[in-house]
Amino acid sequence: MTIYLDNNATTALAPEVREAMLPCLFGDYANPSSPHSAGMAARRLVSDARAQVAALIGAKPADVMFTGSATEATHAAILGALRSLEETDHTRDHIVATAVEHPATLALFDDLRNQGWRVSVLPVNTDGLPSLVDLGALVSERTALVSMMWANNETGVLMPVAGASAIAHAHGALFHTDAVQAAGRVAVECGIADYLTLSAHKMHGPKGVGALYVRKGAPFRPLVHGHQERRRRGGTENVPGIVGFGAAASLAALWLDEAGLLGFLRDRLENGVLARWPGALVNGGGAARLPNTSNIRFADGQGSPADGEELLTRLDRAGIAVSMGAACSSGGNEPSHVLTAMGLNGAAAASSLRFSLSRYSTAAEIDAVLSELPALHARLVAA
Repeated sequence: MTIYLDNNATTALAPEVREAMLPCLFGDYANPSSPHSAGMAARRLVSDARAQVAALIGAKPADVMFTGSATEATHAAILGALRSLEETDHTRDHIVATAVEHPATLALFDDLRNQGWRVSVLPVNTDGLPSLVDLGALVSERTALVSMMWANNETGVLMPVAGASAIAHAHGALFHTDAVQAAGRVAVECGIADYLTLSAHKMHGPKGVGALYVRKGAPFRPLVHGHQERRRRGGTENVPGIVGFGAAASLAALWLDEAGLLGFLRDRLENGVLARWPGALVNGGGAARLPNTSNIRFADGQGSPADGEELLTRLDRAGIAVSMGAACSSGGNEPSHVLTAMGLNGAAAASSLRFSLSRYSTAAEIDAVLSELPALHARLVAA
């Protein structure tokens, strides 16, 4: 049986979520826009789920819209804001994002740069933290939007989003935060943001459904036109997915009380690895992090960076699933943009593995992982 420690890539569907979704697959399958009683029943299910997701981040239900993914939600937020501003304020032509944003977000900013927007990339220190002083030097009265993730998906480092939002707003700029990894693992409050991105499958919900909080009054133009989602996102609603998202959000709010246990297990893993693997180091270990995430770089027998792909493969053969970084960027030969932004060279970045736990992770699983390490280290040294 696999010990699954890749929960920042995706999480297992919670049994309670599956049970909430089943009626929508076999009985309550009507289109929420239909005027008959079955359609109205489906519409109520969507409304209930919207309230559940909104409650997780302290939002009003009317300010939450559902999308097909977190990537769509982020693109909708950024493009929706910028397109709206282009119609009302031609003086703002500048946007800012950190160097460690999700690959899909950075790809969007690259495209916007090609369209003529001035894009500033905010660097991070060796722990993966951006400087608010540096941000303050970048933001001006020409800045339209600042985007900073709430927590990094590779290292778990918590970003100074409240301070970044204050700087953006002081200059009249808008603020977006990608809270995909943070929501359900730490307390997330929408009040600091104009736009906030969420994903169901990172909190034991289904894949294929995301959500976007848009502050009331914040400029926004839809990417997909239609009457659904208060005319902010056209297309028939994914009722089973949305209902699953609502159930997952309600569970996530309850599970926040267990964050201390997750942190205990994460620390047990880290301390065990450092004790058993000479030269191992925790990337971002000097910063506040999500309680479930550990990014560790490994050394070979001579003190040089180990081969991360080989380590991942050997752990996989032992029934332990981990990753080398963001699932969306895996498969390429480039080192992690997050770790290189933190100052690691290519070899050191490629020697790093991400372990990400969930509420279903156990101490027995952590101990099983640790028990594999001495023999794995011995084989690596012998090779």
